[in-house]
Amino acid sequence: MIRCVGAVVHDTAGRLLLIKRGHAPGRGLWSLPGGRVEAGETDEQAVARELLEETGLTIRAGVLVGRVERPAPGGVYEIFDYAAEVVGGSLAPGDDADGAAWVGRAEFAALEASGELVAQLADTLREWDVLPRS
Repeated sequence: MIRCVGAVVHDTAGRLLLIKRGHAPGRGLWSLPGGRVEAGETDEQAVARELLEETGLTIRAGVLVGRVERPAPGGVYEIFDYAAEVVGGSLAPGDDADGAAWVGRAEFAALEASGELVAQLADTLREWDVLPRS
């Protein structure tokens, strides 16, 4: 198992923060921001670091929203997704993200319909009741 974290971040308008993955797995597809937990990090530290690296935003990690497992080269990604609140920074893609955007309900539906979301993202977010609210 490879421990990873992700963040479910909504802005004040109810849009959801997504990143466009710049590397495998899922290169070119939209996903929640996040990544691997490094040795010695807590989940909260890892999610804050990953968000800053991928989006330029400083966040405060909140409660665990849910957990998923996804296939990984040589193992399984065990991903813990946390609610998070933006406390600073400016949105700009960085690190391994080719894009970063606040996505509303209609845009999310269009990304889903065109197959531009990572596998199972839409279904998982629906199950957790954290889709874009606007």
